[in-house]
Amino acid sequence: MYSNQLAPIVFFVYNRPTHTYKTIEALKNNKLADQSDLIIYSDHAKNIEAVKEVEQVRNYIYSISGFKSITVIERDRNWGLANSIIDGVTTVVNQYGRIIVLEDDMETSPYFLSYMNDALEYYKDELKVFGITGFAYPVNNENLPITYFMKDEGCWGWATWSRAWQYFEKDTDYLMQIFTRQMIKDFNFDNTIDFWNQIILNSKGEINTWAIYWYATIFLKDGLFLHPKDTFVKNIGHDGSGVHCDNTNEFNSSMVEVYEKIFPMEIEVCNIAREEHKIFFSKSSIIKRIMRRIHSFLRVMK
Repeated sequence: MYSNQLAPIVFFVYNRPTHTYKTIEALKNNKLADQSDLIIYSDHAKNIEAVKEVEQVRNYIYSISGFKSITVIERDRNWGLANSIIDGVTTVVNQYGRIIVLEDDMETSPYFLSYMNDALEYYKDELKVFGITGFAYPVNNENLPITYFMKDEGCWGWATWSRAWQYFEKDTDYLMQIFTRQMIKDFNFDNTIDFWNQIILNSKGEINTWAIYWYATIFLKDGLFLHPKDTFVKNIGHDGSGVHCDNTNEFNSSMVEVYEKIFPMEIEVCNIAREEHKIFFSKSSIIKRIMRRIHSFLRVMK
C-alpha cells in the first residue's frame, strides 16, 4: 500500500486569495511538487460579504499548475474550517493511506515535501507515531536534536496515516468526563499554556475547532508526533485575517535552510524539547496577559 508513494497534499482554502497564492507559490518551489497530487477543498461563502473573495480564490485555484495532478472540491454550502478539514482529511487519507495537510496560510520551505514524505515512509509501521508536523515553535533549540517526538500534534503543516487518523474523534462530552486534573495539567504542558480551554470553549459553542481534538486523541492513545528542530512552515495567517488566529508575530522563526534526513530511532518523548516548550509557553502566556491588560486599558480610555 505504501511502497514509497508520495502522499497527496490536501489544501483547504476559503476567502484569502493573497494568502492562498503565497502558500501555493512556496509549495511549488518544493522539488517533489511536480510529482505530488494536490487536492484542494474550497469552502463556500458563509455570508454575502465573503462571496467576492471566495470567487477570487476559486478563480485562482483553477489556474494552478506545477503538480502531478490537481483536483478541486467546491463545497456547495459553508462547512466551516473544522468540519471541512475533518471531512476532507478523512476522505482522502482513507483513499490514499497517508496524507499531507495544509491550510491557506502556510508558507513552506522548499524541503517541506521531502521531509514529510521521508518521515511518512520511515515511520509508516510505527503504530505509536501518529503523525509529523512541519512547524517548529521559536523555542531555544540549541540543544535539541534535528527531529524529536512530543505528544502535541502541531497542526500548521502536518501529515498522518489512515492507521492513526482512524482514532480521531470530536467528542467534547467524553473528553470532559475522562480528563482528570492531572491529565489536564500534562495536556497543558504542566499548565504553562491553556490548551484545555479550547475544549471548554468548544463545549460552550464559542468556537468550533478540530485540532485540539486531534491532540486529545493522540494524548489519550499515548501517541507521538514528530517535530523538527527548525521550522519547515511559516504561518502567514497571524495578521488578523484567519479564523481563530490573533494578529501577532510571536510564532515567527527562521525557516530551515538545510534539510538533513535524520529521524530518531527511539520512539519516546524528548524531555529536553518539552522543557524548552514549557519555557516558551510560559513567556508567551505572560506576553498575552500583558497585552490583554493594555488593550483593556485602552478601551476604557476611549
